[in-house]
Amino acid sequence: MDTLALILVIIGAINWGLIGLFNFDLVASLFGGQTAMLSRIIYSLVGLAGLYSITFLMGNRLHTGTDTKKD
Repeated sequence: MDTLALILVIIGAINWGLIGLFNFDLVASLFGGQTAMLSRIIYSLVGLAGLYSITFLMGNRLHTGTDTKKD
């Protein structure tokens, strides 16, 4: 699940980079426009993957403090 989320976040990042630099929406171009059902599904999956990826950040913060002290 982590790998799939990371792949979707990377796809979203590439798409946003293309939009920002070249005003080109790759997802919309490949799947029939921004309002096409398939495009909306992909946008939704990328958004959910981004939300899921927040757990990566929180997980790193929780584990960082617990492993440093050893008696």
